[in-house]
Amino acid sequence: MLKMGLKKLKVCTFWSVSIWVFVVLSFLVNMVQCQDLNDYDQVDNPAVLPFITSLVNSRLSNLTTVLSKDISDQASFCIKDQEADWNKAFNFSSNLDFLASCIQKTKGDITRRLCTAAEAKFYFDAFFKSSSATTLRPNKNCNLTSWVSGCEPGWACSVGPNQQVDLENSRVIPARTHDCQACCEGFFCPRGLTCMIPCPLGSHCPVATLSNATGICEPYSYQLPPGQPNHTCGGANIWADVRSSSEVFCSAGSYCPTTTQEKPCSSGHYCRMGSTSEKRCFKLTSCNSNTSNQDLHAYGIMLIVATITLLLIIYNCSDQVLTTRERRLAKTREAAAKSARETAKARQRWNIAKNAAKKHASGLQTHFSQTFSLKKSSKHPEELKILDPKRFETDEDLYAPTHMSTSSESLSSSAPSEGQKTEPGNLMQMMHEIEDGPDNYEGFDVGTHDRKSKGHMPKGKQPNTHSQIFKYAYAQIEKEKALQQENKNLTFSGVVSIATNPEIRKRPLIEVSFKDLTLTLKGKGKHLLRCVTGKIKPGRITAVMGPSGAGKTTFISALAGKAIGCKMTGLILINGKNESIRSYRKIIGYVPQDDIVHGNLTVEENLWFNAKCRLSAHLSKPDKVLVVERVIESLGLQMVRDSLVGTVEKRGISGGQRKRVNVGLEMVMEPSLLILDEPTSGLDSASSQQLLRALRHEALEGVNICMVLHQPSYALFQMFDDLVLLAKGGLTVYHGSAKKAEEYFAGLGIYVPARVNPPDHFIDILEGIVTPPASSGVNYKELPVRWMLHNGYPVPPDLQQSAARLAMPSASVGSANGTNPADAGMEERSFAGELWQDVRSNVELQRDSIRLNLLKFKDLSSRRTPGILWQYRYFLGRVGKQRIREAKIQATDYLILLLAGACLGTLAKTSDENFGAVGYTYTIIAVSLLCKIAALRSFSLDKLQYWRESASGMSSLAYFLAKDTIDHFNTVIKPVVYLSMFFFFTNPRSSFAENYIVLLCLVYCVTGIAYALAIFFEPGPAQLWSVLLPVVLTLVATQTRDSEILKKISNLCYPKWALEAFVIANAERYYGVWLITRCGALLKSGYNLHEWTLCIVILILTGAVSRLIAYLGMITFQKK
Repeated sequence: MLKMGLKKLKVCTFWSVSIWVFVVLSFLVNMVQCQDLNDYDQVDNPAVLPFITSLVNSRLSNLTTVLSKDISDQASFCIKDQEADWNKAFNFSSNLDFLASCIQKTKGDITRRLCTAAEAKFYFDAFFKSSSATTLRPNKNCNLTSWVSGCEPGWACSVGPNQQVDLENSRVIPARTHDCQACCEGFFCPRGLTCMIPCPLGSHCPVATLSNATGICEPYSYQLPPGQPNHTCGGANIWADVRSSSEVFCSAGSYCPTTTQEKPCSSGHYCRMGSTSEKRCFKLTSCNSNTSNQDLHAYGIMLIVATITLLLIIYNCSDQVLTTRERRLAKTREAAAKSARETAKARQRWNIAKNAAKKHASGLQTHFSQTFSLKKSSKHPEELKILDPKRFETDEDLYAPTHMSTSSESLSSSAPSEGQKTEPGNLMQMMHEIEDGPDNYEGFDVGTHDRKSKGHMPKGKQPNTHSQIFKYAYAQIEKEKALQQENKNLTFSGVVSIATNPEIRKRPLIEVSFKDLTLTLKGKGKHLLRCVTGKIKPGRITAVMGPSGAGKTTFISALAGKAIGCKMTGLILINGKNESIRSYRKIIGYVPQDDIVHGNLTVEENLWFNAKCRLSAHLSKPDKVLVVERVIESLGLQMVRDSLVGTVEKRGISGGQRKRVNVGLEMVMEPSLLILDEPTSGLDSASSQQLLRALRHEALEGVNICMVLHQPSYALFQMFDDLVLLAKGGLTVYHGSAKKAEEYFAGLGIYVPARVNPPDHFIDILEGIVTPPASSGVNYKELPVRWMLHNGYPVPPDLQQSAARLAMPSASVGSANGTNPADAGMEERSFAGELWQDVRSNVELQRDSIRLNLLKFKDLSSRRTPGILWQYRYFLGRVGKQRIREAKIQATDYLILLLAGACLGTLAKTSDENFGAVGYTYTIIAVSLLCKIAALRSFSLDKLQYWRESASGMSSLAYFLAKDTIDHFNTVIKPVVYLSMFFFFTNPRSSFAENYIVLLCLVYCVTGIAYALAIFFEPGPAQLWSVLLPVVLTLVATQTRDSEILKKISNLCYPKWALEAFVIANAERYYGVWLITRCGALLKSGYNLHEWTLCIVILILTGAVSRLIAYLGMITFQKK
């Protein structure tokens, strides 16, 4: 029974559903068949109305689809996704109540009142042609001869009863003048059209009511037509941009789920103007009812606090890590130095005890021996040393600690031969046993270091830890000190010992010889150097002296290949070959007159960086440490090695110590030729002697040293090997041994008075302050000619007259003939001629500078320095340290940027009319200006340091990339700092990520431009350009583009692309009722919604091209 009941129920249900479907289909067929006659005559039937509404909605959807295709051709610049944008504006499927209400109001005549595609297109075309929809052009239904009530705003008419309407017809406007009545709510009826257009989503289009006070149909702004008392207020009359008419826009603080409903925003939600739904506020924000924006200040404060905390952690941790590391290294270094000193003292005590025991044993052996050894042992050790230095050195090696490899080898080779000659007694045997195994005897700890040549440590014995490295370095330094102490008196045997000692590594030798070297200033014909002949030799220290204007610096600049703007004649030979000195620049050190060092690095960091970049890449780290420690020790910089050098603003080490650091930068690269320009200026006598002793040690290794000096002390003068004395005009007065200078001048009748420093006396004579004795018959102006005649050099034509008076029988006067060049070029020149000559000279100077910078020379130095990648790594570490020590300056930059974001965010609120373009314009100017001025410091503050490092062979590319890489930190952080205030004050519709990406690319772009400004201009003009460029370019970029020339110029301005990216990102979030506003604003600005990616790419390319230009300028126009 139960089963049969279920079967009957199923049958009944099936038939009921079938009947219902049949009835519905019948109504639909009837409706479709009848719609062309009297539309929907059953609109009052509640069962039929939903189906009629759905059918009308489908026809309306077809209309908007056709319309969107036509409009998209003209509005493609403001419609990114055609289907999505039209759905957000005209997809009413979620609520069709307004459509059902209109169907009932028009009694099913709605489709005859809806605008066709042709009429809608006619309306929207007005925006593109006249930029206004308030006044339409005359048309078929509304013109001067035909103006029905449906032409008034807010009213519409129907077509004729027997006339068919094709809503999808986009070409012909139908005649529509029958049965005019007020526009339905949810639709708008423009003035000049007699049809209805559905209001877009996000709008509120109720029926208007007449205000008795103003006579205006509210909430709209149109009035009733005069002379028509039966005419009433209709519906909405216009849908345009928010600036022209904002009446249909859903008001701020409310949302409109349909075009006929407006609801206030509830508490905890916010509703922007034109919203279709309310949005929930974020946590920690305050949103009261009827709120149009959420208060995001709390998030801005949280973001800035997080950013500050992150920066503090980064800077403090980095600084703490560096400080801790330096402190640990300092402890390790001090322990190693202490251990080395103790070992050296123990070795010294061991040698004293050994010599005493040896002397005692030798005395006993002499007393008891009856052999020939009695005579041999009676000789003085110094005589043994002179007569048989090789045997003496072998004996010295015998008594060295056996842990050293060289002493072990000498012991095995020389001890047997010694034993063959003499048979030592028991005491001598005991001494040999102690030498063979000093560790077996208490009180002897003589160290465990290798005596191999520096830089050639045996493989497998490389120190690895910092402690081992420092022990190795300081042990070698102590040995060198002991060696210097042994050979302090420089006896014959001492000289032999120095020359043959394997611990002094000889460097590649460079001998520079010059013949008739003459330098003439281009354009002016002025001689800076004339007929200088001679040579500077390796292993010797040459002093270049003379009065002011004698061409001393010009002379050493010519030797170093740095003389530009001059015409050079004569020869400069390197090791007897006519080769460019720049081919050897990797092993040439040039110390400039100014102390060009990095003030925000410590003494040790300055020296270490030069050593890592300029020493051979094959040199091991222990040997590099040894080189640096030796230089620090020899220059007396131990006490200030961890002190900052200091700058003009921040005090550091003293001026004399800074001068020694300046010299040490070239000493740590172990040069073969070292040229110094006034290295003792600013140093006291003790510091000068210490510097000269350090240079003397370099000379012992074969270094060719040439330096310019001003009136050195007598003790300092005695330390020079050779002297080059120049007179005014660049002529040579003397070139030879410094010790024979007095003898030469004495031969001329010029004697140095008692208690007068010889170099001071010579320079006073050349200055004309002191006149030679009358008995000598010498005039100081004739001294260069006397030197030429003395050496048989050719005499220039303008000096032959003086040479003839002084000619001796053996003198050889140059055979050059011609007019006196002193008389040449003396004719009077016009002002234009002098001006042209100056311009020509400047052009030639720039040409020579560029040619010198770009010309490549074959490397003949045989030294392979670290490559670009390794140097990039070294530069990266150095620049990182400098930035950490400039944390206060960085913090000031961030603070100013933070205040700028807060001020502009408060003053420039985001406007819905232009999508926040005004605030973004201020943002571009402020961020560009502040970031450019900050980026100028990267290259404008250390130009001199770069020029010096580049001239020494360091990689310019590694330097530039390291600077740029470190600056990327600011590029990433600064947009966050600015937006943490600006974004949360203005609260635009675009996301934080979109604003950050645009601002990131903008900062990258302006940083590259700042690099170029810093490199091409001096600091003052560069700052001025950094201020002017953002303002001028932004003004050009925001001008209306009526002119094609102005449009092309604006396309070259980076603010145009940055502003477009900001506006596009914001405009994309405006949809629905905002569609016309979006298109109008973008059309006026000339922006395209599809070009956001293009804007980002152009900003990045501008930054990259600017960096390329800056790099090319850096390597091309640098001064050397």
